[in-house]
Amino acid sequence: MSESIINALVHLFSIVSNFTDATISDKAREIVHNFLKKQLNSQQTQEYLKLFENYLDFYQRDNEKFTSEKGRKRGALSAVKVLKICNQINKNLHQRDKFIVLLRLIEFVNEDDIITDSELDFVSTVAESFNILESEFVQIKSLVTNDIASIKEKESILIISSVDAVSDSDGAWFDENKPLKEYEHKYLKNENLDGQIVVLRMKSDEVYFFNYIGNSILYLQGHNIIPNSGYVLDHGSIIKGPKISPIYYSDIIGKFLQSKTKQSIQFKADEISFRFKNSKNGIQTFSFSEESGQMIGIMGGSGVGKSTLLSVLNGKLSLDSGKVSINGFDISSDKDELKGVIGYVPQDDLLIEELTVYQNLYYNARLCFSHFTKKQIIETVDKVLRDLDLFDIKGLKVGSPLKKYISGGQRKRLNIALELIREPSVLFIDEPTSGLSSTDSEMVMLLLRQQATKGRLVIVNIHQPSSDIYKLFDKLWVMDKHGFLIYKGNPIDAITYFKKITEHINAEENECPVCGNVNPEQILEIVEAKVIDEYGKYTRIRKKTSEEWFNISKELLPPTREKKEKPGNLPKNQFSIPSLGKQFEIFTIRNILSKLTNRQYLLINFLEAPILALILAFFTKYLVDGEYIFAENKNLPVYLFMSIVVLLFIGLTVSAQEIIRDRNILERESFLELSHFSYINSKIAVLFIMSAIQALSFIIIGNWVLEIKGMMFSYWMILFATAAMSNLIGLNISSAINSIVNIYILIPFILVPQLLLGGAMVSFDDLHDSISSKKYVPLIGDLMVSRWAYEAIAVEQFKNNKFEKIFFEDEKERSRNVYKSAYLVTDLKTRLDRVLMLIKKNKTEGLEQQIELINHEIKKISKHESIKDIPEPIMLDINNQDLLVESTNETIIYLDSIKKVFNKLSIKAGNSRDLKFNELIEYIGQDAAFKMRLDYYNNRLADMVLNKMQLKKIIKEDGELIQKKDLVFMEASSNIGRAQFYSSEKKIMGYTFDTFWFNLLVIWLGIFMLYISLLGDWLKKILTYFDNMKLRRKSK
Repeated sequence: MSESIINALVHLFSIVSNFTDATISDKAREIVHNFLKKQLNSQQTQEYLKLFENYLDFYQRDNEKFTSEKGRKRGALSAVKVLKICNQINKNLHQRDKFIVLLRLIEFVNEDDIITDSELDFVSTVAESFNILESEFVQIKSLVTNDIASIKEKESILIISSVDAVSDSDGAWFDENKPLKEYEHKYLKNENLDGQIVVLRMKSDEVYFFNYIGNSILYLQGHNIIPNSGYVLDHGSIIKGPKISPIYYSDIIGKFLQSKTKQSIQFKADEISFRFKNSKNGIQTFSFSEESGQMIGIMGGSGVGKSTLLSVLNGKLSLDSGKVSINGFDISSDKDELKGVIGYVPQDDLLIEELTVYQNLYYNARLCFSHFTKKQIIETVDKVLRDLDLFDIKGLKVGSPLKKYISGGQRKRLNIALELIREPSVLFIDEPTSGLSSTDSEMVMLLLRQQATKGRLVIVNIHQPSSDIYKLFDKLWVMDKHGFLIYKGNPIDAITYFKKITEHINAEENECPVCGNVNPEQILEIVEAKVIDEYGKYTRIRKKTSEEWFNISKELLPPTREKKEKPGNLPKNQFSIPSLGKQFEIFTIRNILSKLTNRQYLLINFLEAPILALILAFFTKYLVDGEYIFAENKNLPVYLFMSIVVLLFIGLTVSAQEIIRDRNILERESFLELSHFSYINSKIAVLFIMSAIQALSFIIIGNWVLEIKGMMFSYWMILFATAAMSNLIGLNISSAINSIVNIYILIPFILVPQLLLGGAMVSFDDLHDSISSKKYVPLIGDLMVSRWAYEAIAVEQFKNNKFEKIFFEDEKERSRNVYKSAYLVTDLKTRLDRVLMLIKKNKTEGLEQQIELINHEIKKISKHESIKDIPEPIMLDINNQDLLVESTNETIIYLDSIKKVFNKLSIKAGNSRDLKFNELIEYIGQDAAFKMRLDYYNNRLADMVLNKMQLKKIIKEDGELIQKKDLVFMEASSNIGRAQFYSSEKKIMGYTFDTFWFNLLVIWLGIFMLYISLLGDWLKKILTYFDNMKLRRKSK
């Protein structure tokens, strides 16, 4: 309280003292003294008492100037002074403190047990100036004058007495089940209390006053309670006496909340326990039963299990034994009934940094209230923002904890608002004051205190609360190592409890007798006190282990009171989850908005692709004598492959953080049972849109620079599919890996194999023998998306460019027949000659292998449609020496016959090609036809897909002959989609597919598999399994 306010209040006391000519009594001075003592230290109290006397003397001398006829003028002047002082106080004093000032003023004028009309006018003027309701003013006056019967609002009164409120004839059952009378006052019984304590509730600001009428010796926070005097009940207050049971603040407000709460909550745990696998840590067996309208604090050192206890109580972790229930409903088995009843605010941030305060709460509300209209949601959001004092900053972006736009306290309140908007009946908060200033901490805790006052059960995990925060708790749970609960009870009593056990000298002193502050840290200091060795140094051994503290608590603390559960009755709540489609829509909008607000993110991601395309295309634009000719660009294959790599890289970087950055939000949304399916699909949808735009911008720039014509759509489909595959890889990693740093370390391990095994940098034939295959692309290569994408785009560029697609089918037919006649038949005849030579020399070494290979190839070639009319020769049989020479000669004749057929077919295909070329020249002219070839056909790419660099056109591998000539024209031999790299077709179960569409389908099948993996969190489960395996091995 500021100096000017104290000065103004002293003025008020001195002015009211002069409304009568009577000399001010000692009792009146004592009232002023007690009021000042609560606000100031002893020295300042004496100074302001002296000031009070000076003002009093001044006004008394001033009064002597007025005659009785001028009394009315004197009163008017005093009223003006009062209003002036009250206006000054109104600007600086909280409403709660104004109630206290008014109480003291009424006590002051009533010090002689008589309130004159002028005095009543004075205090009523003050009350009106303080904006205190007339009804509440009357209630305070009635409390001070012991005229309780005149208070009409009986629901604002609580009587504490030793007299039973239930008549002997009625009995307890009648009292429990009888209908409540209108305005019936509340009652709290306390044995051996002489007289009664009347508690008055100021409903407008939740201020509680009391007046004791009796002769018992009572204490409030260690100070004597003077009968027939008004007192304020602060948070954590305890009324004690030598003959009575302590009367706690929580017990008193609990009585008022009973009528305020439409449906009370009973939160109960029966012998619950939990333990982590392969660990002693967890929660040891304990029970409790708590009711709504309380704020319970959980204290303990680091690592004792406070957060684990919250996770057990809110149902996130499954119990090893016992049961946790709310009004009889088991939190494990009755989850549907308890939807919306439990709220949980973890220690970590739950905010989307790129969105505003309002947007964070608005989209959260849309996910919680499916049946609300847009107007209802806006009204609900605005109300919560106003209640939490966040409305003025609703348009500010939240930002990160490091790059702040709002304060730490505002962030914490917004996190709490995400849960409070659902109005849960039980609210768990993990470390709400962590990282906050003392002012912000107190503001957050007062907010939580208000939630308890509204009838909620609030359970808070807190490490080192200040004195003021500590007093806000109605109950305290103290935890020790290995999850032992070593104290349950009143927070103020906790200090006395631990001091008595350790035999402190001042054990009964639980707060400072001068300032009234408590020292909560004392509890942990006592619990964790270490043994001192003979050298006077602290050892690592504690004086009492956690188990010893637990056993002491079982002996000294009262057992949990069993209360009858009332199953079937739960508070109504508006919580309603939208449909999967609606959730997808909300998640998608939220995701898009978060990206649109991050300009740097948008610039990097949407300029990255075209800039890289420009750089790549510029450096691969090969000039011949200063002139660029597409057909002569030796770097086109490099551009095509690097395009794949760039889109892989972009796809990974844009998706790698998508899920891990939302991990805390995902935990909360999982707690709310929101759809993971909808969330994942929203992420994929937004990433696919971004990747589609990136792929298109890359192609537009790159193909424009390199003058690649007519392939825009084909390129886009492949590059988009590649980026989409990369997106899914990134999302799976983001979901499974627990650190952003680890994710970016992992990216090279993903990209390098794509570079090496993509088929462009290193030929599949030149890989290590253990993984290479001469016949097909190695299996390890088939696992690489770069292999499928690059093959598809290279083959498509060669096969379906505007020039080549005219002749492709004829060239393919000619190539296949030339290979058979010029290479395959020739090689087989050479091998047959070698067989005859070996027979003639009577050598058997290598003979069997040669015969098997020849038989295998003859069998394959004989299936060709064009030679079916030619009779097949007798298969060579090494075991039949008599027929071997004859059958060998027959086979040579057969090969000569089919060679003629293949030669004719190749000539026919060549003629067809020449005819089409002549037609093209005739149609567009020779120069235009030549220019078309230069503009659309690339020589280096043709060399690669035709494998012209390979000297051996046919090789032997694993007992068969393998074609290495004109790979793009090869006929697919596998029925399961395998083929030589650059093959223009693939076969599945006898059906032939174009390589472009087949590869595209393979990529999308891979995307689908990764999608299923992402939905099921397969990668995360695999990594968790191996982690658990390591833990099990260590534990053994």
